[in-house]
Amino acid sequence: MNYRPIIIVAGEPNSIFFEIFIKALKTKKFKSPIILIASLNLLKLQMNKLGLKKKIKLLNLPLLKNLKLNNRSINLINIKYNQNKPFEKLSSKSNTYIKQSFELALKILKKKITNKFINGPISKKFFLRNKFLGITEYLAYKTKTKKYAMLIYNKNLSVSPLTTHLPLKLVSKKINKNLIIEKVKIINNFFRDKIGKKPKIAITGLNPHCESIDKINEDQKILKPTIKYLTKLKYKISGPFPADTIFLKKNRQKFDVIIGMYHDQVLTPIKTLYEYDAINITLGLPFIRVSPDHGPNERMLGKKLSNPLSLIKAIQFLDSQK
Repeated sequence: MNYRPIIIVAGEPNSIFFEIFIKALKTKKFKSPIILIASLNLLKLQMNKLGLKKKIKLLNLPLLKNLKLNNRSINLINIKYNQNKPFEKLSSKSNTYIKQSFELALKILKKKITNKFINGPISKKFFLRNKFLGITEYLAYKTKTKKYAMLIYNKNLSVSPLTTHLPLKLVSKKINKNLIIEKVKIINNFFRDKIGKKPKIAITGLNPHCESIDKINEDQKILKPTIKYLTKLKYKISGPFPADTIFLKKNRQKFDVIIGMYHDQVLTPIKTLYEYDAINITLGLPFIRVSPDHGPNERMLGKKLSNPLSLIKAIQFLDSQK
């Protein structure tokens, strides 16, 4: 059986990505050939600094369709990036390099050479520069995708924030019936098509204990009627539940997915429960996009102590897909 390749954009040039990437290739064998989009110069610099060894095979975009690849070497499409030191501080000077990397990956995905895509960590502060809330929104914009969702996936329990990298003071203004329905449908379709099951979904309330001293209680006014509506449409959905107790073992084990109202409401507990054993999947794009659930982690550069598990899980998930 021929497995379609996995395209990986290394992302931020001064991050822990190259370290965990090479650790992942050494730790596990993957059926799908991996094609890395990154700087050859930077890859060599960091490999030498970290004492990591792996053969590098340079690829040419026009020949990708006809190549028979394996993972005995690093299959690399080189994006030129001039840097003399293996690690530097995060800055905006890498923006053009990151943009070119993404544009090339999207070009390959548009050609239908594959539908499997991973990106390494990106500095939101410098690359996105307040134009997008996160890479999820950036990729949705680049692919003209209007309806999408962020899912932090673990086979035992997944979570999805209704709003993503949004300041807390703006969250209540974004919550509405249509947005909840949209996210539930996208999540339900993903589990049906990719996991082979109809998910049991819990929804958290916005307010502590689903109560509010304000005259407007979003949990009563928006969430309850929307959940009732979705239940009538035969979705397996319950709530709203207080966010401070839904993650207790006896509660969470009843569900496949917990949808929260904002980013940290559900990402904090899922990372506490599973640490690196979770991946970030963007649902709704014309391809399957996964990213390891961590950032550039600048303070760990060059220490050879970074855990590759989240990247391994990301590759394994795409490895299991057709």
